[in-house]
Amino acid sequence: MRKRTLPAATALAVLFSSVALVAGAAGPAAADSAKILPVKSAGDVVVDGVHQRVYVSDPAGGKIVVTDYAGTVVATLADLPGVNGLEISADSGQVYAAVAGSGRIVSVETGTYTQSASYDLGAQGARDLAVAGGRVWFGYAQDGIGHIGSLDLSGAEPVVALAQDGGQFWTGTPLLGADPAAPGVLAVSQEGGSSVAVYDVASGSATLRVSKDVGAGNMREVDVTPDGQRVITASGAPYRHPAYSTTDLSEVASHTTDAYPNAVAIAPDGTLAAGIDGWYQPDVYVFPQGSTKAVRTYDFPNTGNTSGADTLEPGALAWSPDSSRLFAVSRNSAGVLTLRTFADPTKSVPALTVTAPASAARAKALTVTGKLTASEPLPAGTPLTVTRTDMESPSGKSLSTRTLKDDGTFSFSDTPPAGGKVTYKVSYAGDATHTAASASAVVNVSRATPTLTLNNNGKVYSHGQDVAFAAHLGTTYKNRSVEIWADPFGADKPKKLVKTGTVNSSGNLWVTLDMSRDTTLTAVFKGDARYAPKTVKATAYAKVKISQSLSRHYRTGKIGSTTYHYFHKNTHVISTTTMSYHKGRKQRLQLQVYFDGKWYDGNSEYFTLGTNGKSVVDLGAAGDSGIRARIRASYVNGSSGDTVNSTTHGAWKYIYFSN
Repeated sequence: MRKRTLPAATALAVLFSSVALVAGAAGPAAADSAKILPVKSAGDVVVDGVHQRVYVSDPAGGKIVVTDYAGTVVATLADLPGVNGLEISADSGQVYAAVAGSGRIVSVETGTYTQSASYDLGAQGARDLAVAGGRVWFGYAQDGIGHIGSLDLSGAEPVVALAQDGGQFWTGTPLLGADPAAPGVLAVSQEGGSSVAVYDVASGSATLRVSKDVGAGNMREVDVTPDGQRVITASGAPYRHPAYSTTDLSEVASHTTDAYPNAVAIAPDGTLAAGIDGWYQPDVYVFPQGSTKAVRTYDFPNTGNTSGADTLEPGALAWSPDSSRLFAVSRNSAGVLTLRTFADPTKSVPALTVTAPASAARAKALTVTGKLTASEPLPAGTPLTVTRTDMESPSGKSLSTRTLKDDGTFSFSDTPPAGGKVTYKVSYAGDATHTAASASAVVNVSRATPTLTLNNNGKVYSHGQDVAFAAHLGTTYKNRSVEIWADPFGADKPKKLVKTGTVNSSGNLWVTLDMSRDTTLTAVFKGDARYAPKTVKATAYAKVKISQSLSRHYRTGKIGSTTYHYFHKNTHVISTTTMSYHKGRKQRLQLQVYFDGKWYDGNSEYFTLGTNGKSVVDLGAAGDSGIRARIRASYVNGSSGDTVNSTTHGAWKYIYFSN
């Protein structure tokens, strides 16, 4: 089925007017796109190049959906039962649609998307449309017999002519194919059949030229080349797209595709788009005029829920009039239909590879090699641009132009001035028959290891003590900046940046911290073009604050040089400990007794701190006089309920029990 225009002088006027609008201007390169369509089926696709609109008929939904070139819906025409075949007038002013459910062809004004006319064909089931010989031709079926008819809109009144089959017998609604550049040729087949017929229609009526069973199985679509010399078919078998002479239907060419061919569309410049219904193969193949070797293929992605990818809807291929875009409608396993727009489909897509050493030494030469291949080979001398991106040139530095050798390879040497990640990007700009291509290779170039240290590692400080820490940076190239991070122990305190800056003339960067917790410090040098990044750590430790007091004693006094708290033998000793608070923290009380000139361990026990950091413990009474004891409050890292401080022991408190 052809999706193009009626031949008319106005077509040239439209073409030249559009050229004048863009002369001297280079627009942005078009990109491929895909948009889900709000349709249940896809009967036909036609492209309006003047307004840059795509029309998709939906027989199951009884409507036509109009989109822009990117697939965004701009209009919907409803109440068209069984609408299928589409064609467009030469001036892109009207789109004609075969409405099978009402036996009509309707005309839609492209500027307003409104129905401008409706033509009663006097026959039911019109499905396929083609433009040839100044008429709109249609296929229809009546009483189980297929026929072709025509609609002539050249006069004051439309004229419908039916049953112009020339003795050819069709058992179903015929498929039609024609090309506006070959207005006297109409190709006809039958969906699911195996025969093809060619008619001369230049006079306005159909004269059978040749008919033949070409041995096809399950015919899906036919089309005619712009020179009128060939008919190209898409059928379930054979697994290729053969071309037949319109003179005698002998096979004159075979376009290699795959199982199962279901679509064919020929661009005004003769480029062939051939489609298949295949889960695991490319879906669309593009052949330059006169070539049986595909210059490009398209493989749809899998947007459904089965192992097979999306598939092409039968006959759902169409070209833009300037051959710059190819449109296809795909279906996934969930029945979702998508309009796919392919830019520059006639251009070969080069494959570019770039290879470089995985690693190299700074300031020493290395070699980069590569190859550029394409389905349409590129000649020796084809220019390539090379860019090196590194720490010294983060936006890229041009390394001039290189050229291809006869075998498509290239190579060049470079001496990287900077270390670290060095990227060599090679680009091919493309031409009239090839798309652009680029590829990169990354080399890890060596850098010297700098000296970086942190002081005070492993030292223990009093709680709340201000401690000066220094990060020392040795020789570097340009970067003299260092970061210092502090990570206090405990999940409730995050790691944070406490100082960043340039080291002084001695290579030091200082920061003072209040040591209330054990803290890991990290110094970070991020590197420069000649010296690698480096990170070092140091951990400094902080004690807790502990104070302990005893109460209920009746006096204090010295035994030897030690001060004791004197308690009556039946008086309970009350110990009050104040300690730096942390959630869940406990103090440990340790008791020792003096006997025969030595201190002996008694008992130790942990007691929870209140939120005010205090813990009051009744130690009881001795009951006997003459007993000497001592008690000490401690924080023990881990055993006291947390690990955010270093183990800290308070001072011993001495007790003497008297009568």
